[in-house]
Amino acid sequence: MADKPVLFDTGFIVRTHGAIAALMAAQVSESSLIQRHTSGDFGQLCPEDQEQNRHAIAQGGRVMSSYELATQTKVWVITEADRSVTTFLLPSEY
Repeated sequence: MADKPVLFDTGFIVRTHGAIAALMAAQVSESSLIQRHTSGDFGQLCPEDQEQNRHAIAQGGRVMSSYELATQTKVWVITEADRSVTTFLLPSEY
């Protein structure tokens, strides 16, 4: 299986306590979601938000992904526009 291209840098990766607990409960690796996020697989976003992400990658804006885990918990992954930090969090922690 070929590696997916990395479209942008993540910067420093931080996580909220809720996101850590959700990933552990679902037995999902953080790295698998980072790979999806940085390769343009933004998870369960509407087409308009996905298009906004593509524009943000090209022009330097904030990139957001939303992944629903097997436990029915949603985790967001957000990379800031300056690419200094990427945050894992639950929607309720926003």
